[in-house]
Amino acid sequence: MKIYISFDFEGLGGVAQWNDVTKNNKDYKQTYAVRQLKALLEELKEHEITLSDSHAEGNNIPWEITEEFPNVKLISGGIRKYYMMTGIDESFDRMIFFGYHAGVGEKYSTMDHTYSSSSIHNIWINKVEMNETLINAAYGGSFGVPLAMVVGDDKLKNQLNPYFKHLYYVETKRSLGRYSAEFKPMKQLLEEIKSTTNEMIDKNKEYFDVYTFNSPIEMIVEFSDTSKADMVESMPLTERIDGRKVKISSDNYRVIFEALLAITYICGA
Repeated sequence: MKIYISFDFEGLGGVAQWNDVTKNNKDYKQTYAVRQLKALLEELKEHEITLSDSHAEGNNIPWEITEEFPNVKLISGGIRKYYMMTGIDESFDRMIFFGYHAGVGEKYSTMDHTYSSSSIHNIWINKVEMNETLINAAYGGSFGVPLAMVVGDDKLKNQLNPYFKHLYYVETKRSLGRYSAEFKPMKQLLEEIKSTTNEMIDKNKEYFDVYTFNSPIEMIVEFSDTSKADMVESMPLTERIDGRKVKISSDNYRVIFEALLAITYICGA
């Protein structure tokens, strides 16, 4: 199989604060991320993997991991086009979102945000309140690629339940607040990642849900303050609807996705 993995950090076990996921910080938990990621990759050695390092500047996963896993192509660095979904196309059999977290505003959710922790207060697409999993799953869905597995916290799992009938989920922790969580033993989590991956890989592509939006597609972005809306208002296709909100409409979800990335870059993430 050809499998696309999008890596994020905030949803992983052992992680509860921004210092844990910030490179060049003494508390940076890269080793935690790599151990959990290796538990996944060990069960996928027979498959062709594209691994997109999609947290912050995209420089969290060491290239050396491809020595142990030569079936893995690593995408890293930023700024880059399509960011968390760079490299996805119709040739992939399924997607795995690894280390994902709940969307902005979720109660008691560790480091909740949606694409920007500093600039974006909320995002709706076709009146559905968004998180990064839904946004990215729909981009993969525009190529007909289903989301098969998510590794993240309990609050994200609750957010996704209404939208996926056949999704394998590994719950990494119980979020207790924006900067707190309850962690299960590391050995238990690593074993759960391995066993869930094995169950997921046995299913055919057709078993999983392809997440898409019906046209026309309307995205509303609410910013943290009016200055962000001032900056974004000049983008093509953008309509200012109040002090902190803009609206972008298109029949093509890929246009919506790229517009969101442009907004994120303009606002400085």
